[in-house]
Amino acid sequence: MRWSLFVLLRRRTRPSVPLGVLVLVVCVLAQTLLVALLSKVTTVLSLDVVYLFGVVLISAIWGLGLGLVAAAASAVAFGAYVTVATPNPYDTWIVLLANFAAYAIVAVLACSVCGLTRLLAGEVDARVDADLSATLARLLLRTPDLRTAMPAAARGLARTLGLSSASIEPGPVRPREGHVTFPLRGDGTLATLVVPADLTRSTLRRLRDRAVPSLELLLEAAHERERVADALRVSRDQLQRIVDEQTSLRHLATLVARGAPPTEVFDAVAREMGLNLGVEHTVIVRYRPDDTAVVTAGSWNYQGIVEHGSHWVLEPGTVTELVHRTRSPARVNAYTGDGVLSKRLRDRGVVSSVGCPIMVGNFLWGIAIASASTEEPLPPDTERRMHDFTELASAAIANAQSHADLIASRARVVAAADETRRRIERDLHDGTQQHLVTIALDIRGIEVALPPELDETRHRLSATAHGVEDALAELQEISRGLHPAILAKGGLKAALTALAGRSSVPVELTMGGTTRLPERVEVSIYYVVSEALTNAAKHANATAIRVDLTVEEDLVRLSVRDNGAGGADPDHGSGLTGLADRVHTLGGRLQIISRPGEGTTLFAEIPYQA
Repeated sequence: MRWSLFVLLRRRTRPSVPLGVLVLVVCVLAQTLLVALLSKVTTVLSLDVVYLFGVVLISAIWGLGLGLVAAAASAVAFGAYVTVATPNPYDTWIVLLANFAAYAIVAVLACSVCGLTRLLAGEVDARVDADLSATLARLLLRTPDLRTAMPAAARGLARTLGLSSASIEPGPVRPREGHVTFPLRGDGTLATLVVPADLTRSTLRRLRDRAVPSLELLLEAAHERERVADALRVSRDQLQRIVDEQTSLRHLATLVARGAPPTEVFDAVAREMGLNLGVEHTVIVRYRPDDTAVVTAGSWNYQGIVEHGSHWVLEPGTVTELVHRTRSPARVNAYTGDGVLSKRLRDRGVVSSVGCPIMVGNFLWGIAIASASTEEPLPPDTERRMHDFTELASAAIANAQSHADLIASRARVVAAADETRRRIERDLHDGTQQHLVTIALDIRGIEVALPPELDETRHRLSATAHGVEDALAELQEISRGLHPAILAKGGLKAALTALAGRSSVPVELTMGGTTRLPERVEVSIYYVVSEALTNAAKHANATAIRVDLTVEEDLVRLSVRDNGAGGADPDHGSGLTGLADRVHTLGGRLQIISRPGEGTTLFAEIPYQA
């Protein structure tokens, strides 16, 4: 143990009083002996300064109380020696009082100086401790990884306190030979401070009373900071994941809302689901009606596993079979079966899969599958996160089915109406028209057979015959409006030419291509042109009409323009609405542009297969 006078003077706690008394006695005896030796070479009265050392020492270390005792004892000892040693003794009381007064003053001064020394030392230590705490705070509270900052903090502690070595180790540490350990406790043992065992008591006390509490607070704050940072990181990741999912779902919802084809929606669902779940492979699968096989409908990074459009038998132990059997989400953490699909998945590196059913109403339409190639199973919330994507796939299927049903229903209505028109036209042509023709011929025959004197009767029969012929012409016009027979016989070009020839407004007709189109397409084009010509003549007061028809390989483009008043509104007339329905039934589109004063234009595009 290393001791020094300076260390004793800086001590904040005094040694024990019995030790002080012992030191006092020793000092007085030693000083008296020294005075006896020096009195042979100098006068006795000049040796009173010898006792000042003991007074200063006792006063500085044990305080003013024991210092005054030392002053009194030194004065008594010196006075006694002077009385005994000098042949002509001095006045003992004067010597005693004078020396005591001097020694007391020295004791007071020594105590004051020592107190100031301790105060300054305390301020220095406090400043050093504050700097040390600041340094440790910078190291421990700013680091992203607390374990990497502990060695640097230990080096800073050793350098500041003058230690030969120091280390801060995570968690509890077993006692080591030649070392002292200080557990740094917080919520449990956060770490352990390890220092050499040969340190002074004051240094060990300083470590225990100041450094250790400061380190405990800093380590606990650093741990709390790490927990908060981890929580913020998790919250940020969760928030980002939610934002990404909502962005993907909004994109998919937009596709569904605008009526994108189901195959496009399925591919988008598979892609967005794979990106958001962070898996290697995703696929949308449709179950076949026989409940024995499935067919891929949309995929992402799945071509190398099962080709798009392929099908396979349901195998026990696969996620497709589990979902088909339970009609609820399921997962497979390892494909261990001997089936063809299980072996193929293993060969392609697929380890685990999660499947979520796609329900359309109460009908199990198919399954969405997310597969991973890692040994770790997919997170527990994978099924829940997949549910929102499968809901959009279900909506796309339901929309597509509803749209197909609507188109089919329109097609049936249009077909029934066309068939009714055709039947009425045929009945009129084969029945009523023939009867009228026969009646007209009979009247003409009677007219010719009348004798000349029945002139008035002949004129009446002639008028009746003309009336029958006019009725027959009107009936033929109605018949052509119901279903133009020339369309079936001569084709679309002949029918439109005849239609333009009967129009009361001049029509410029341009037709590109003479290919015969499917009957439904030709009938729809005929009725679009017929309705447009009728509206231009009756409602728009047009003076010119232009009809352009272009027949391409798989698309018919039609435009009808007039220079009439414009302002046509499809919502206030059943004719244009019926035309739009007829065109939409064929998978086409009809656009009407009719600004007031700028005429009316009808654009129609109708796909067809030759």
